[in-house]
Amino acid sequence: MKIRFTPSARDQFLSALAVIQRDHPPAARKFRKAAETALRRLVRFPASGRPVPEFPDLPHREVIVAPYRFFYRLVDKTVWIVAVWHGAELPDQPE
Repeated sequence: MKIRFTPSARDQFLSALAVIQRDHPPAARKFRKAAETALRRLVRFPASGRPVPEFPDLPHREVIVAPYRFFYRLVDKTVWIVAVWHGAELPDQPE
């Protein structure tokens, strides 16, 4: 199992890191480490994230690394991170 980011999800993740880094560098390092740990867990347990409450009928799931939500979808042996949203944002339907 591999973890991959779509280009837009990678941009969202890097943007979130930049915002946190600007305001509080130690928090950015802590968030990045927590995100890496949560995403590595998906390699072993890809179904461990919960279904997206706003879109329960879609095949997407999410992992929360407070205050962000990482939306993903399983495709063959790859976990595709398709979006990274702040928890206060209402997500659009994932593609």
